[in-house]
Amino acid sequence: MIENHIFPHAAHSKHTLPLSSRQTSAAIPRLSGQTRAAAPARAQKAADEFARYLLTRNLADETLRAYTYAVRQYFTYYRDITYPNLKLYKIFLLEHYKPQTINQRIRALNAYLDFKKLYPGHLPMVKIQQKTYLDHMISEADYEYLKRCLLRDERYTYYFLIRFMAATGVRVSEVIQFQAEDIFSGYKDIYSKGNKVRRIYIPQSLRTDTLKWLSFLHKSHGPIFLNRFDSPISPGGIRSQLKTIALSYHMTPEMVHPHAFRHRFAKSFIEKCGDISLLSDLLGHKNLETTRIYLMKSSQEQQTVIDRVVTW
Repeated sequence: MIENHIFPHAAHSKHTLPLSSRQTSAAIPRLSGQTRAAAPARAQKAADEFARYLLTRNLADETLRAYTYAVRQYFTYYRDITYPNLKLYKIFLLEHYKPQTINQRIRALNAYLDFKKLYPGHLPMVKIQQKTYLDHMISEADYEYLKRCLLRDERYTYYFLIRFMAATGVRVSEVIQFQAEDIFSGYKDIYSKGNKVRRIYIPQSLRTDTLKWLSFLHKSHGPIFLNRFDSPISPGGIRSQLKTIALSYHMTPEMVHPHAFRHRFAKSFIEKCGDISLLSDLLGHKNLETTRIYLMKSSQEQQTVIDRVVTW
C-alpha cells in the first residue's frame, strides 16, 4: 500500500514508407513522374475521406490511425481500386510485414471497400497458426518486482499506470482515458469496440492509493496520466517508456508491454475467481473463445507442468 510511502515535493513518428531497394518488387508499379507527383495528394484525400467516415463508427484512435494509414499507403502506389491491384498490394504486404500487420491492413482495405460500396472482392486474411501457449507474459513475481522498483524510485505515474492495467484489465487506449473524477466515483464507463459501453471497476485498494496520489498532486479533475508536458500520455509513449523502464530494472523488454498487464489481470482473476463469463464481460470480449486465449499458459509454465507431472 502506498500510504506508508512519503511523496516528495517535486512534480512529476509516424511510420513512413521508405522506398528502399527492397520495395521495388513487381507488387509496386512503376509510376510516371506526373502520376508519382499526384499520388500523395490522391492518397491523402482518400485517407481523409475515410477518416471522416470512421469517426462516425466510434473506433479507437489507434484503429482509426491504422486504417487511414493503410488506405493512404494503398493509394500512394495504386491509382484505382481493382481486384488485381488489391492482390498486388497484398503481395507487397506479404513481402514486408508480419502476419498481424498484414491482416490489419487487409481489414482496413476491406472496410474501405464497404465504405465506398466497391465490390471487386474482399481480400482474404492471412492464416495465422494458433499457438497453444503464450509468449511475453509478465509473471506475478516480475509484476510485483516492477511495482516495488517504480514506487521506490518515485516514478508514480508509471507505478499507477501498470497497476491500473493489471488491476482492471483495461487496454492501453483505455487506461489513458481515466480522469480524476472516475477515481472519486470508483468506476469509469468506456465506449469500447463495437460501440458498447463497458464499465471499468476500480478495486478499493487501488482507488484508496490513487486518491492519496491525487491529493498529493492537488488534482481533483481531468486526466490523471500525463507526460512531462502535462498532456495526456499517448499509447505509443507508454509502450516506449515501458521498454526503457524494463531495461533500467534489468527486465526483459518484451515482457513489459501494455498488453502484458491485461494478460496479468486475466490470469490472476481466473485463478482467484474462476468465472470466465464474468472475466469476458470485464475484458469487453464478444465471445468466450477470445477470453480463453488469455488463459493459456506460457511456454515456461507448460514446461514446469510437464516436468512436475511426467515422471515415467
